[in-house]
Amino acid sequence: MKKIIYILLVVSLAIEGHSQTKKIEKGDKKYADLAYVDAIATYEKVANKGYKSVDLFQKLGNSYFFNAKLKEANKWYTELFALNEKVDPEYYYRYSITLKAVENYAKANEYLDKFHQMAAADIRGNQYSNEKNYLDIIAKNSGRYEIKATGINSRMSDYGTSFYGDKILFSTSRDTIGFAKVKTKWTNHSFTNLYVASRNEEGELSHPEKFSKTINSKFNEDTPVFTKDLKTVYFTRNNFNKRKTGTDENSVILLKLYKATLADGKWIDIKELPFNSDNYSVAHPALSPDEKTLYFASNMPGTKGQSDLFKVAILENDTYGVPQNLTGTINTEARETFPFITKDNELYFATDGHQGLGGLDIFVTKLDENGMPGQILNIGAPVNGNLDDFAFIIDNTTKKGYFSSNRENGKGFDDIYFFEEKKPLSFEIKQELEGQITDMETKEILSNAPVTLFDANFNETGKAVSDKDGGYHFDVTGGKKYYVRAEKENYNTKEAPVEIPNVTGKTNLPIALEKKIKEVTVGSDLAKTFDIKIIYFDLDKAVIRKDAAVDLAKIVEVMKENPTMKIDVRSHTDSRQTNEYNQKLSDKRAKATIDWMVKNGISSDRITGKGYGESQLINRCADGVDCSEEEHQLNRRSEFIITAM
Repeated sequence: MKKIIYILLVVSLAIEGHSQTKKIEKGDKKYADLAYVDAIATYEKVANKGYKSVDLFQKLGNSYFFNAKLKEANKWYTELFALNEKVDPEYYYRYSITLKAVENYAKANEYLDKFHQMAAADIRGNQYSNEKNYLDIIAKNSGRYEIKATGINSRMSDYGTSFYGDKILFSTSRDTIGFAKVKTKWTNHSFTNLYVASRNEEGELSHPEKFSKTINSKFNEDTPVFTKDLKTVYFTRNNFNKRKTGTDENSVILLKLYKATLADGKWIDIKELPFNSDNYSVAHPALSPDEKTLYFASNMPGTKGQSDLFKVAILENDTYGVPQNLTGTINTEARETFPFITKDNELYFATDGHQGLGGLDIFVTKLDENGMPGQILNIGAPVNGNLDDFAFIIDNTTKKGYFSSNRENGKGFDDIYFFEEKKPLSFEIKQELEGQITDMETKEILSNAPVTLFDANFNETGKAVSDKDGGYHFDVTGGKKYYVRAEKENYNTKEAPVEIPNVTGKTNLPIALEKKIKEVTVGSDLAKTFDIKIIYFDLDKAVIRKDAAVDLAKIVEVMKENPTMKIDVRSHTDSRQTNEYNQKLSDKRAKATIDWMVKNGISSDRITGKGYGESQLINRCADGVDCSEEEHQLNRRSEFIITAM
């Protein structure tokens, strides 16, 4: 049987789906005048008329996705996947998020599974770690501890040690053994009580006895933490105080945090902390080195998964701040619990949301100056094994400590193990990520552009604004994947992935933004505006294909919105085949293009055009020159030149 308090906490937690949301403020821009084209508005009008393409639906889906309009993005991503064509794995992940927004969780899970299959190294698929070779990483961290079982373990559950001067406190259900004991229906064991044990220099524990009649109650107590002067204790107990029991709306007795003070050798003034609730659990306290911050596990509102780690400021006059969910990658959709903080500001905790060896594994992270976690590392075997390992505490001076486990060959349901750390854990390699934000077309430097850094799980980890030279800078961790998002008024938001090398140094990631509202004048080529490289026809034919119709519809919509605009359609070929053949074919294709546009509502007196065959090559690929297919492709192009506005 697992830990009594731990089980009650987990059972009381609601499992909720979590989806990432995008919080980007962008104003909707209309045409400044007839010389501007709103590309996104045009795309949507084209799509609403029934035209379909991967490129069209990706751009529409992304335009809403990056603006936190997930239901609207779902519409266009649904259209994207209905095409049943190959798309980047990232779109599977984005689609899963938007499916959650419309409460289609079964299909969201289906696409997360597909995303995981296509991008197995990405932790977002199923709480995978940042590295797909996590077993190798754990192996590298292993072998640093010598462990042995302590002499105080019973046939029941013993777990959750705490330092108490030269003694150790722990939780136990050993009082089950005996006659007429009060038991919990969940395990048929007695509720856990706090016991105190003596310890010697070798870490051996002995002479266990009940800790305090005033703190121990008829329900569960566990995981206390003491102030350095040993006069204040925070501890976990079921919702029971002053002989009164509290329950949630389902009549479940949840967990709360309590505080007591020592006076004349007795623990008195037991009171619950003000951020407790009858409707969620709060448990497993830990104190920061300066004793100004309390860390704990909870499933309170704002929790990502079954339980998250939180922190709260300890203020004067027995008051507290507002609990904060720990940021970064520490909290997952699964369980994070049993925090412990060393004098060196290292946070140890147990979780099954990060990749480990099985069940709950123990992880460690260094807290920054704001008390928030950094890189998260599995501390390795033999402390971690294939079952549950948790409640890790260590004295950083002696490098000795204790943890709890239900591993095989133990004495009871959970046992307490002593360890000595023989080698310290190596933490992250620091890297610098920098780049420049520019205009995609003009290469102009874009200053004052907001830049946001996300980790591999799309948790926001940093914000910056490009400087006068368009530059941005972030401190990052080597060996990890990040996403950088740049935005600027009148530009489409762009998101770029980057893999940071696992060595000390700098990584450069320039980002070029495309204007959302593009200026066009007489002489402008609408094909370049909408990235139309060529209007495709079947081999040796001049019949408009369906995929070509999507691009032509964009030109038609622009001309309808600009009734005085006139264009010249120009069709070009590469140098293969004869000059005469290419000239005739390009003429036919230019005419077919014009005929299609007239048929779809554009007056014939607004369109001119002809074919140029191979007479206007834009590179070296003339007759007789050996060129690649890519080089020939550059010459096979369509142009829509504005001749009047």
